[in-house]
Amino acid sequence: MGEQNVKLLSDEVTSQAFMRSLLVEVHALEKMLDAGLIESGIRRIGAEQEMFLIDKAHKPALKALDILDVIDDDRFTHELGLFNLEANLSPHRLGGNCLRLMEDELQEIYKKARQTAGRFDCDIALVGILPTLTKNNLGLDSMVPTPRYHALNDAICQMRGKDFEFTINGIDQLSVKHDNVMLEACNTSFQVHFQVSPENFAKNYNIAQVLTAPLLAAAVNSPILLGKRMWHETRIAVFEYSIDTRSNLQQERGLKPRVHFGDRWIEESVTEIFKEDIARFRPVLTTDTEEDPLAMLDQGIIPSLNALRLHNGTVYRWNRPCYGVKDNIPHLRIENRVIPSGPTVLDEVANAAFFYGMMSGMIESVKDVREHLTFADVKSNFLAAARDGIRAQMNWFNDTHLPAKQLVLEQLLPLAREGLEQSGIDRDDIDRYLGVLSDRVTHRRTGARWALESLETMHGQGTDDQRLRCVVNSMVEQQASGKPISDWDLAEYQLEQDWRESYRTIGQFMTQDLFTVRPDDIVDFAATIMDWRHVRHVPVEDDKGRLVGLVSHRSLLKLFAQGRVGNDEKLSVEEVMDKEPQTVHPDTKTADAIRLMRENRLACLVVVRDDKLVGIVTEHDFIIVASRLLENQLSPGE
Repeated sequence: MGEQNVKLLSDEVTSQAFMRSLLVEVHALEKMLDAGLIESGIRRIGAEQEMFLIDKAHKPALKALDILDVIDDDRFTHELGLFNLEANLSPHRLGGNCLRLMEDELQEIYKKARQTAGRFDCDIALVGILPTLTKNNLGLDSMVPTPRYHALNDAICQMRGKDFEFTINGIDQLSVKHDNVMLEACNTSFQVHFQVSPENFAKNYNIAQVLTAPLLAAAVNSPILLGKRMWHETRIAVFEYSIDTRSNLQQERGLKPRVHFGDRWIEESVTEIFKEDIARFRPVLTTDTEEDPLAMLDQGIIPSLNALRLHNGTVYRWNRPCYGVKDNIPHLRIENRVIPSGPTVLDEVANAAFFYGMMSGMIESVKDVREHLTFADVKSNFLAAARDGIRAQMNWFNDTHLPAKQLVLEQLLPLAREGLEQSGIDRDDIDRYLGVLSDRVTHRRTGARWALESLETMHGQGTDDQRLRCVVNSMVEQQASGKPISDWDLAEYQLEQDWRESYRTIGQFMTQDLFTVRPDDIVDFAATIMDWRHVRHVPVEDDKGRLVGLVSHRSLLKLFAQGRVGNDEKLSVEEVMDKEPQTVHPDTKTADAIRLMRENRLACLVVVRDDKLVGIVTEHDFIIVASRLLENQLSPGE
């Protein structure tokens, strides 16, 4: 969650003071490194669990603060969105039963969160991106009302100077335009921490960068964003775009976004990263800092380096270096941020075991990973894993190129086993967690593939919203069972569910895959589209996607009756279209739309957002809605 006692850098004096603090604290860190004050020779592990809150309709529930008020557990805290919770796990030394202890604590946290959420008619979903999340859930009214989040939103929006706008191409295509940072709240993760010795930080960090891609390929669980099928781990793309502060000119110059993987190896020290991030990314927030961390060191007091930690928390490397202090002993950690939440607690611990094992094994077996791969290869692997998951192709040692599945099963799982054994992990736990990951990879049943395959099996049944709700419902039920994702059944369309929540607004069931015409098209073209596609209304849009009219089957019948269609008379669409068709917004309540159509004797409504055509809803759509709701309400035989 990060430091909460923050404020905007609102003036030159404050900005200069904070920058001075950053520079002094980097110097203090260097002094601690030179003096050997940073803890060495000990490997500790830890994790942060993020989760979604969902209501009875399996959609986001804005209940985080209500739950935190009554849960009485300091491990729990909020995140950016009111539909998110976060829990911080206890650290453990790597060895013995540490993995089992992690699983036990995660299960406790998961059960406690579910029980408390149940008091507010909510439940918990462990998934990287909630499939039922919509853009309507991403307004500032869904943001946790703390100074840090609002200050961060104001600062980033101010730096960017315009709306966030991006396109992601996956199975579907998604174009998003948004005016705040709440897109970041789409993402929940299972962030794992690995304490490393300062003298070996560069080697360890470079290895973490190499191993991130195969780890991600095996763990992907975020294939759906705002109802569209995207990358297998769409978090990677959406997080980068959600807080991108760069102007168009800065992008052209190649300035890195605040969320990034990196572009080079680390050579010697953790300070390389901190220095680069200070030089490259302007501070956006300030907080209270020590008056003189150098003087504190002279007095034998270890400084917390608040300014450095705050700035580090606003630069989102997928492998983030972390400085911490416990009992006046400072340490360094690598925080791996790529693992999504879910699909189950057991799957998450299996992912963690895979990461810790690979790290431990490669640290001992590889002198310098830079001799085996180029950084470009490593970054390419990362993007391939995000897009394609376990089906990705990987660049690897000895100039080889092989599928992620083969790499994991034949090389990296044995490496992870060796690393865990060398670390003294209980053999039964090694078998348990690596066995879960092996089964998942062998059957290529990641959380992402489960969700996508589930949607495919339900194709043609119900609406998009209904199918997504079925996915979430099945996900939550099977998560509670504790079975790993490799043993899950695909989600099925469930007629007995209460589908009323799927029809609250027009946008939930309107037709979006539209066939349109231009004003200067010939009428015969519009008539032919109606015949080919079996539709009775064709919207008319200009070259910028703005609605300018509507051609109806009824208007064409009049022309046919007059003998003006299909002859030599050249009629344009503009001459016959309704130039002021009745329009509604996607958020228009369904009951209001029905009333509007009935009172005005309309056969359809055109759906627009910001004057742009986004859909259409017709009498036939309402007949389908009515039939489904009746099927749901009337049991067989009644």
